[in-house]
Amino acid sequence: MAAKSANLYARIEPDVKEQAEGILSALGIPASNAINMFYKQIILQRGLPFEVKIPSARPVDMSALSEEEMNAELEKGYADMKAGRTKPVSKAFADIRKDYNL
Repeated sequence: MAAKSANLYARIEPDVKEQAEGILSALGIPASNAINMFYKQIILQRGLPFEVKIPSARPVDMSALSEEEMNAELEKGYADMKAGRTKPVSKAFADIRKDYNL
């Protein structure tokens, strides 16, 4: 294994650092090792080892809607159902898992 002598300085949000290091600690992986693994994956993938894109529209948070907004959403759903713009639940959940990398 090559000697680790290069330094990397990065400025990140303190909350992001704290959360990530908490997870890495639970996994028993020092942050420097995780960064080294990330860099190795960049080399192997010849780019970022994950997709970088603007996420598709998020589902509506029904708990944050007023009664009027909730009724409007229900009406949209009912109109979609009547017009045949539906899909089987297995397809809907597969799409959600794909869209949100679950």
